[in-house]
Amino acid sequence: MRSRIDITEIEAQTKIRAKYLRALENEEWDLLPGPTYVKTFLRTYADALGLDGRMLVEEYKLRHERLSDVELQPISPRGARDQRARERSGRSRFPRFGLVALVIAGLVVALYALGRGADDPDGPTGSGTPATTTRTSTAPTAARTTTQRSEPKPATLRITATGQVVACVQTADGRKPVNGRTLRAGQSTSTLRSGRFRLVLSNGQARLRVNGRTRAIPPSDVPVGYAISRGGKITGLGPSQRPVCNP
Repeated sequence: MRSRIDITEIEAQTKIRAKYLRALENEEWDLLPGPTYVKTFLRTYADALGLDGRMLVEEYKLRHERLSDVELQPISPRGARDQRARERSGRSRFPRFGLVALVIAGLVVALYALGRGADDPDGPTGSGTPATTTRTSTAPTAARTTTQRSEPKPATLRITATGQVVACVQTADGRKPVNGRTLRAGQSTSTLRSGRFRLVLSNGQARLRVNGRTRAIPPSDVPVGYAISRGGKITGLGPSQRPVCNP
């Protein structure tokens, strides 16, 4: 106001909507998409006005940004020791039980072989005994190995629009469950499942929910592309690596 700069001029210069600029001025944080956007908007707005963006961001973090659940937990040396002991116990329980099961299986096989040898006058060189022993000892091991293996869980993805955005999603097998779909503010895709995803958005007006966690993306007025791994890691994709959809 002192510089007699109209809000529309700042909107055109920073590419930040006027309603978000007014929300920053009035400290109406609930009207903004999230803390990541607030800090980005503060820096951009401050640079446009010739102010210290870092100081504004630090003040916002100190006054308004909430501590995470981990930071809010009380520090307890005894609780930490108990937690580490439970984790070590959980890690070591299965290998120890598995070893005990193998030893028991080996003893059963050995006793069975000795019993057959005592009944057979020809002793260990009699017909069929070694083959029977081999089949008996390997079958339980194979069954246990099959039981212990489990299929890895697929990654999950849901896109929610914060403004109008066009989305394209490709799964690990090449399918495109979201093929150039236009989403308006508040609309979401269904929850998608795949070993990995590649996606492209027409702009940055969207939030990603990956493996049950909401992940904000930086604001952008140009198309952006991302790759999502099974573990939920998000990496950027160049234009040549992005999927191509037909809306």
